This record gives sequence, C-alpha cells and structure tokens, in this order.
Amino acid sequence: MVIKGKVFIVTGASSGIGKQLSKSFAKSGAHVVCAARRKDHIDSLSDSIKSFGGSSLAVQTDVTILKECANMIEKTMELYGRIDCLVLNAGISMWSKFEKITNIEFFDDLIKVNYLGAVNCCYTALPHLKKTNGKIVSTSTAQALIGFPNHSGYVASKHALHGFLSTLAMEHRGEISVLEAVLSWIRGTNLRNNAFEFDGSKDIKTLKKHTKESVSLNDCVEKIIQAIKDEKREIYIPGKLRLLPFLNLFFKNYLERKVKSAIDENIVTEE
Repeated sequence: MVIKGKVFIVTGASSGIGKQLSKSFAKSGAHVVCAARRKDHIDSLSDSIKSFGGSSLAVQTDVTILKECANMIEKTMELYGRIDCLVLNAGISMWSKFEKITNIEFFDDLIKVNYLGAVNCCYTALPHLKKTNGKIVSTSTAQALIGFPNHSGYVASKHALHGFLSTLAMEHRGEISVLEAVLSWIRGTNLRNNAFEFDGSKDIKTLKKHTKESVSLNDCVEKIIQAIKDEKREIYIPGKLRLLPFLNLFFKNYLERKVKSAIDENIVTEE
C-alpha cells in the first residue's frame, strides 16, 4: 500500500503506538484521523502533526460506543471523502492470576474495549473501506494466539478479535485486506501502567519491568508501517514470534514453560 495521500484512522491515538503511528503516517504524506477518548491529547497530537505540514483531524471517540464510532467515520468522510486504512489500536490490559481476582467486573471492560470496540469500528468503516479496497490493521499481541499467565481476560478478548478479523478477511477477500501485527512487549507505551489489577483498579500493585526481549516503540512502528507498504497479512515483532503457531502445535509443553518464565522475568515484586 502506498501511504502518501491515503486516509488513515488510528484509534487509541492519544499515546504509545497509536500516537507514534499517527505521526509517522503524516510524515509519509497521509491524512491522519486521530481518535481516542482523551480530547486534549488528540488535539495536541493533531496540532503537532499540522505544525510540520501534515494533514490531521482529531475526533474524540470512545470505541465502546457505536454512535461515537459512527461519528468518527462521518467526520472523516466529511473532511477527506474516503477511508483507506483503519488502525485498531485502542486497548487495555490486565495483570493478575485469575484465582487472585477479587472483582471480576473489569473483564467486561476488556471485552468492550479490545474486542467489541474493534467490532464497532469495523462495522461503521467497512462500507467505505470496500470502496477503496482498503485495509484494517490490528496492533495485536502474542496473547491473541496462545494463553498467557496473569492475562486471562486480556487473552480472551484478543483471541476473540483475532477470530473476528480472520473471518472478516475471508468474507471480504478481494475487497479489503487485514494486517495483524503480533507484538511482544513494547517499550514506551502506557499499556502496563494502565492495566487492571486483581481488585479491578489500575493502582499499580504488581511492579513490571521490561527485559532485554522487549522492543522499542520506534522499531515497532517502523516494522508495522513497512508491513503495510508490503501488503503483508501478518507481522511478528520481534520476528521470533512467528514460531509460536509451530511451537504451540508440536511443542506445547516447551512453549508453555517458556511463556511462564517470560512472565516471571517481567515481574519485579508482587504484593
């Protein structure tokens, strides 16, 4: 896909991967719609893009509300008249063993944001994406493919999204394309600090650190953009994650030990 001149909608654009992608798209000559709940953050981002000559529109959007997603699409069409790419980046995580959870209600939020929020965006954008043979990009995770300790609700929401997008790609083959970016831990995002804890709060009780296996935000974004240009259907960041489906099929016990070890290495202390 040629990025210059195309219209990109980026959800979860207020920080982290979404913010960096928005800037990079604009620097490559794209028109960028920055969508997120925090209006001040996306207004600032949009102003920053315009300051270096980029084209941008900020639309305050809660992806869990279908009407707000429809408004995001309407505003985009009013200004740009087309949609070439929808980047599903809005997301929220958790960090707790299932048996230690004292308030299970936050599982609803995980499903609403990570899965149903993406469904809302796709539902409202799909007719316009079909007209441009457009693309849906999901900033996904290894948790969409296999189980991960301390992430049961997050894993479930990402499994649901993976299945949904796989089906969408099959139903609309030749009309749209789907890219799933399967990511490991990325440095420079707020995903960990905003993760739900065992009591349903976001007060940090489990201290997490990034190990040498983590990937920088800039490196992650560069690889996603290159995958978009190369019309790939999936990309694994880091590349060794592409072994996950094979290991899960033929060496499941080994893979589960490695995953548990990786989680343990990312915990500093747990109260």
